[in-house]
This record gives sequence, structure tokens and C-alpha cells, in this order.
Amino acid sequence: MALECGVHIAPLEIAYRTYGKLSQARDNAILICHALTGDQYVAEPHPFTGKPGWWSRMVGPGLPIDTDRFFVICSNVLGGCMGSTGPRSICAETGKPWATEFPPITMHDIVAAQAKLIDHLGVGRLFAVIGGSMGGMQVTTWAADFPERVFAAMPIATSPFHSAQNIAFNEVSRQAIFADPQWHDGHYRDFDAIPARGLAVARMMAHITYLSEEALSRKFGRRVRRDGATAQPAASSPSLFGEMFEVESYLRHQGSTFVRRFDANSYLTITRAMDYFDLAAEHDGDLASPFRSSETRFCVVSFSSDWLFPTSQSRLLVRALNRAGANVSFVEIDSDRGHDAFLLDEPDFDRTITGFLNGAAEHAGLKAGQI
Repeated sequence: MALECGVHIAPLEIAYRTYGKLSQARDNAILICHALTGDQYVAEPHPFTGKPGWWSRMVGPGLPIDTDRFFVICSNVLGGCMGSTGPRSICAETGKPWATEFPPITMHDIVAAQAKLIDHLGVGRLFAVIGGSMGGMQVTTWAADFPERVFAAMPIATSPFHSAQNIAFNEVSRQAIFADPQWHDGHYRDFDAIPARGLAVARMMAHITYLSEEALSRKFGRRVRRDGATAQPAASSPSLFGEMFEVESYLRHQGSTFVRRFDANSYLTITRAMDYFDLAAEHDGDLASPFRSSETRFCVVSFSSDWLFPTSQSRLLVRALNRAGANVSFVEIDSDRGHDAFLLDEPDFDRTITGFLNGAAEHAGLKAGQI
């Protein structure tokens, strides 16, 4: 596959999972696009961690994304570390892992790789593309790059560009990785090492942005752990101040578990792809341009307490879609859980997805229960 930067990737591998059954007419396929640290295990236990799929509450028989009705596809993104071609893959020219030599990728590259997977599965047109956060960036890119192949699109908790604030957060995370003594200029695997401390700090930094002040206060407040059971992950040093706040322990746990399942070079590659993302800039500042004449049905969803991808940025996308004459609906879910709300139990969000998919299915001619 030719990337936007001009580099050719060969061979190209895309790891994916499917759920449900493809209809005889091949018209009931839904592509779910995962967020930055997600993967293809959307609705089944993760093979490494054993934890439930990251959206198992949403995808399955009788659930809002009903696998008794829809054929659901989820792939690990290009540049990832769960089987798709990325920095850990072997470069055909050198016979060694790409590591930091892996070429810079964009959302267009990620979506183009997914399109090859959809071709491989024999699906001409997707009934819907759905995703939150970075997954929402992929959704809008699908609608912009392949409008004839997307009947319905649902970008959730996302934005048509990556803001300066979010680029800044990503850069702090990357610098934490670079500062790790085990970084070895990105060739840490040659030394049988991983930059665990830096990657854990990167995860801790990012995780703070996924939550809201209200959610942190409700879950942890200023409570201190007094039972001596504070986890001391490999990526942290002993506390210098005695007692540890519960929120500190929580963040250290998030960091330590993350380094066991994610690759640092993939983290650098994918965060940079997010930073590059700006649909309007690619069209001389006209965000409506890529969606003009589009027949895709859109439902844009935001959450009231999401300060990483605030509602104001969703409204920019909605206004651009309106200017383009697209069929678009918009819902802001009232929630105090921050950006991560799209992954959590939010009944209004569940009803929004169910209603949008049912309405789109009716317009597409898919009957209830049809396979």
C-alpha cells in the first residue's frame, strides 16, 4: 500500500475480528473504529489481559449494535501493535523490525488500509461506520474519502481536527517516552528492553484527559490509601511522601497495565497521526468541501463534560455538514464522566445509537432481524 508520505508498505497485514453474520445481500456490515489505545477485540475477552472487549457492553446479540442483525468488523489500525503492520513488524528491505523507521502515517492511510480489508471481506458498501475519539476521526475520514461506500456514519466524542491543546498533551507524553533510560533511540527491543517508565507516564498523562474533574472527585476525592496496599508497578518509584492518594494509585495502576499490552513506537506513530488530522486544512479551510454531494447519513455525538474533544468541536463538524447539505443529526449527551463516557454505561447514549441505526436501517431497506 502506498502511504501519503510516498513510502510503500509491503506486505500489508491487517488484524481484525468479526461478529455476527454477513447478509446474503452483503448490506448489513458495520465497521467499528477503535480509539488510540484500543484494538480489534471490541466484543470479546482480550487475549493478553483477559479483560472484556472494550465495547462489549455495546456490541453483541440484542445490544445497541446488534450482532443478531448486523455483521460487525473491527480491525487493529495501521501502525498498531496487535497484529496490524506497525513499528514492531519486519521491514522487508532490512529484515528487522521497523521501530522508529516506520513511516509517518495519517488518518487517510489508516482508513485506506481498512478499505483494503473491507474489499478482502467482499463488502462493497458499509451500512455504517462508527467510532469514538480517534475512532471518530476515522469515521469522518471514511465519509470524506469513500462517501459512496458509507451509508451511515457516527462520529462520537471527536473533532474534525486535533487541537493545539491535544497536540501539546501528546507531545508531553512522547517526551516522557524519549526521556526513559530504556528508550535506546526507539530500538529498545534490540536491548531486550522497553521504555516502561516513560510509556506508563504517557498513559497516565493521557488518562487524566479522558476523565472529568467531577468523575475524578466522585471516584477518588482526596482519599488516601492507608491499608499499605498501594500497587508499586515497575514503571514507578516508591512514594517520596509517605501516604499515597487513591487517585495516584489509580494512575500508577493504569500506567503499569498499559505497558504490558502496548508498544511505545506504536504509541508515538498513532499519536502523531492524530496530530496531523485536520480535514478543513486539507480543503483550503473549507470543512464542508469533502462532504458536498455526500449521501451518507450522519449522527454526531458529544458529551457535555468532555474537555478533550468538547461539544464545540462537534458543532463545527455539524455546521460544516449542514453547509454541505448532508443529512445530519446531532446529540449532546449530558454526562459528568468526561471523554471516556462513550465507553461507559450511559443509557441516553445507548438509546441514541439504537435509534440512529434503526432509522438508518429502515431507510436502507434492512428489515428488523434481517440477516
